[in-house]
Amino acid sequence: MRLPTVPLGRSGELIGAQGLGCMGMSEFYGPTDTAEALATLDAALEAGVTLFDTADIYGSGANEELIGPFVRANRDRVVLATKFAIERRADDPTYRAVRNDPAYIRTAVDASLRRLGVDVIDLYYMHRRDPAVPLAESVGAMAELVRAGKVRELGLSEVTGDELREAYAVHPIAALQSEWSLFSRDVERTAVPAAAELGVTFVPYSPLGRGFLTGSFAAAEQLTEGDYRRYHPQFSGPNAAANAALVAPIQKVAADRGVTAAQIALAWVHQRAEVHGLTVVPIPGTRKRTRLAENTAAASLRLTPAELAVLEPIAGQVTGTRYADMSSTSAGRE
Repeated sequence: MRLPTVPLGRSGELIGAQGLGCMGMSEFYGPTDTAEALATLDAALEAGVTLFDTADIYGSGANEELIGPFVRANRDRVVLATKFAIERRADDPTYRAVRNDPAYIRTAVDASLRRLGVDVIDLYYMHRRDPAVPLAESVGAMAELVRAGKVRELGLSEVTGDELREAYAVHPIAALQSEWSLFSRDVERTAVPAAAELGVTFVPYSPLGRGFLTGSFAAAEQLTEGDYRRYHPQFSGPNAAANAALVAPIQKVAADRGVTAAQIALAWVHQRAEVHGLTVVPIPGTRKRTRLAENTAAASLRLTPAELAVLEPIAGQVTGTRYADMSSTSAGRE
């Protein structure tokens, strides 16, 4: 079964109701089978996925280079999304800095276009917000990219509702990408209502709680070296055991329906968006075709009121923040 389509922002361009997060194909989640990852891209397209999400920080540009040939070979069928704003340095693997200044934006987009090997980026996101740079300056610089033909649509990531409104007043914003899942619902305070009000498509990242909601691991110590989740507050120390217990109700609902916990978690995101009256395109990340088929099948799964009632209290019981430093998230600025 192919994915249904939904409109992207107010432009109305139809895209698959679920996208693919490509980050893990290059970094952060341990070793990758490159051949399987590339096969997953092809399988996603055939399943009706059209939004493919990357960023210049993923593998310090390696992820853009990895998916570039796939994008070029299927340019008329792919909606390409990439991001700027998190600067890294080759001489210091630990260095991270948020950059929103116009000069950096102009340099970043050209570097991404070069790595991807394309003439235009369909959806260009500001990955993180630097409050020290006026939002009007940053979005104004992004709007210049649209006028120059380098970018088609603009997106923001991890901004508050007020920041989204401020940005939209400068130039229409097609999509807002932030973490939203059964474990992370802080965006429902201001960001989600603002997106619904403005007709901005919401793109939830980590809708499976970085795999934790699937039950694939119960503590950071179970993960391989090089997996950044080993340092995630929700998966470490006493938080891990407390949060692992919260996955049990999801698994029970899944078992009773004869589906997987991942499918329940994704179906919840789709239906929760309906409550708020906005379009949603989750981007679960995967490097395997089997997981891709499992994830896309969730788009047609409908949860009952009784099942939703079981899942409703989970987020409020989660211990630990979603990042060690929440200052660059929307929740950290609300």
